[in-house]
Formats: sequence, structure tokens, C-alpha cells
Amino acid sequence: MFIEKISHYIPEERVPNSYFKDVNGLDDEWIFQRTGIKTRSRAAEHENSNTMAVDAVRSLEKYLDGVDLIVGASYSPYDTVATIAHVVQKEFALKGAKAVFISSACSSLINAVEIVEGYFAMGKASKALVIASEHNWLYSNQTDEKSGHLWGDGATAILLNSNEVPGSPEILNIFTEGLGDVGQGPDAVYLRPAGEGLEMPNGRDVFIHACEYMETGLMKVLDNRNLDKNDLDYIIPHQANDRIIQNLSQRMKFDYNRIFRNIDRLGNTGCASTGICLSENWQEFKKGDLVGITVFGGGYSYGAMLIEF
Repeated sequence: MFIEKISHYIPEERVPNSYFKDVNGLDDEWIFQRTGIKTRSRAAEHENSNTMAVDAVRSLEKYLDGVDLIVGASYSPYDTVATIAHVVQKEFALKGAKAVFISSACSSLINAVEIVEGYFAMGKASKALVIASEHNWLYSNQTDEKSGHLWGDGATAILLNSNEVPGSPEILNIFTEGLGDVGQGPDAVYLRPAGEGLEMPNGRDVFIHACEYMETGLMKVLDNRNLDKNDLDYIIPHQANDRIIQNLSQRMKFDYNRIFRNIDRLGNTGCASTGICLSENWQEFKKGDLVGITVFGGGYSYGAMLIEF
């Protein structure tokens, strides 16, 4: 499975930490020291997870011929019926393509790519468009001092091909697993639209398990290819909290400077975060580079993907 093209969309507005002083009482330095966030992206009033998905795909428009599968991913949808996948299909006239929407919290992008792998293996698709889009500001409770200051908005789009595309990196291995039976599971982070919205009442439990399983995911995809952590050139982790990223660096004894990050600028952009970060740094990778992507989602779930450029 090969990554033919990748893109991203980030709203223009950046909300600084200082915004929250009058909202939830937290000051700039307190937020930065505990999260690594300085600013976060915020969608404009006319934007939502569907419009951001369309904007992410827009720069890939001339490469979409032959797309026969669309998988949308999000936990902050604008519409649970007319989903990201269906809106993109209409906007770009992708006639005859299968359209699927999935959600597994912040691991959803990797879950979506694994779904594509399954369709490819069954011979039911050969060219797929995966879109992850999050509108966290729509659902977040900004007054919540536990998590109201964490969230950012954005989208990413990845064009996948079952056949080798000259010059395109290959996905060597991908792995996901649900962890609903672990720790606080479904009660640690939740979004209940009819209730209080996006909440993280058990942040410590999330932190502990994210640190453990983001490492576990990377080691699984490396083991599956008879590789070890010393073979990795770069890591792109889910951008939830820079302290988690630092912990991952320490646990794996992996150079923190070879871990790509955008959480300081964009905040936690949910399941879109790793795709946005990969797209932002696409030109940094050279032929032969081995890149590990690792994610952890509230709920819980985790996964990883190994890419060779």
C-alpha cells in the first residue's frame, strides 16, 4: 500500500494561551508547562468538519481519478448522516466510490488506513481517499480547566494506492487495537453532544496509558517487519500533549529532535494531528527514511503505522 499524495488544511485563526485567563483561570505559563501548547487553531464561523475536509482534499483534486473508496474519520462531526466521506464524494464527483465514515477517537486516522488495507486485500478497491477532520472547538467546553484549553481544529487527506506508484512511500505495516477494557476506558474522555460536550475528566489515566501504548504500537509495527527502534529515522506521534511526546522519547531512548511536533502551534487536532504533521513535513523526508506514526485515542484505542520513503 502506497501513499500517492497527502495534504492538510488548517484554519487561519490562532488562539493564544492568554485567551483562557478570563475563561477558565489558567495563565499562559501554566498551560505551556503542562501541555507544550502556545496557540491552537480555531475554525471560522462558516467552517466545520465537512468544509475543512473538502478544503484538505482540494489540493489533491487533479489526482482523484480512479478513487473507488472514501473513508472519512472524525469524532467531532458536523453531520452524522451526511458525513465527511459523502460530502467529499459529492464535491469532487467521485462517482461509484464506496463511502465510509468511522470513529475511534484520536486513533481514527490509523483505523481508517487499516480499513483501506482490508478493502485492498479483498480486491474491492484499489485507490482510496482517507480524510480526517476535527472541529474540536464546536464541542469543547472552554471553561473546563481540565481540557478546555487543549483543542485545535484541522483536517488532512491521504491518497492511497494498492499498486506501487513511482517515488511514493510505502506503508510497510499498520496495526490497531481497541482498549475499551483498559483503565478508565470509555469514561476518561468523552463527547456526548446531548450532554456536556467534549470532556476529559480522567486526564491522568489518559496520560499513563497514552505513554505506554504509543510505544507499544510502534514496537509492534517494527517487530512485524523484523526491525527495531534503532531502524527508525523519525517518529510522528499523536499531538495530544508534549509531555506525552517527551515521555515517548525517554521510554524509547529516541532523540526528541527527530520527533515531529506541531502541538505548540495547533493544539490537539484530534485524529487529524498525525496526518497534518506528516503533510507539513513531507519535504523533510528523503528516500530510505523510515517513519513511525503512533496514536492513542480516548475510549481507549491505539495504533501505529510504519512508512518507508
